[in-house]
Amino acid sequence: MILGLDTATPSTAVALSNGIERRHDPAPGERPGHAAQLLVLVEEVLEGVGWDAVTRIAVGVGPGGFTGLRIGIATARALAQARDLPLVGVSSLAALAAPHEGPVVAVIDARRGEVFAASPGVFEPVALAPEALAARIEPGWLAVGDGAVRFRMELERAGAHVPADHSPLHRVSALEVCRLGAAGEPADRDALLPDYRREPDAKPRQP
Repeated sequence: MILGLDTATPSTAVALSNGIERRHDPAPGERPGHAAQLLVLVEEVLEGVGWDAVTRIAVGVGPGGFTGLRIGIATARALAQARDLPLVGVSSLAALAAPHEGPVVAVIDARRGEVFAASPGVFEPVALAPEALAARIEPGWLAVGDGAVRFRMELERAGAHVPADHSPLHRVSALEVCRLGAAGEPADRDALLPDYRREPDAKPRQP
């Protein structure tokens, strides 16, 4: 059984490959709370199952929020080391796009007026302005993710279909992280790094 985690967006999602998923989706204006929620959700999905049933851990590596990714990947590393389990990194954009058939673009809000986006089989994860993303897509494409919600106007103007704001289609599913993690190659724990896709907002001061 696979334990899947994702913290690339403000939401915290945890699941087991047997179909159990728990998540924390903060309300608008609420802090993400990855550090407080992640291990609590892990305990919840493992209740009645136990660690002995877990054979590997899969974690979303982004691209996404810097703090969330650091927390998620550090936690996955620590759990894998403590339990001597293989660890697999999964693209959070791939997990977001995975449930959908046909042309789909997964879009995560990157802040600074940009998005992280990818379309399976069309283009790999990139960080770009929503207008630049709109120029890459075709009418009729499905656009999912919190970035698609935030920049609905630009994407719909290009002919994309964006589900209603509160649709679960916009959430990265930890069950999809499990599914993709089942097919992925385990990585060296110390070599598994977040896919930041750009430089962090906070930079060290120059002496």
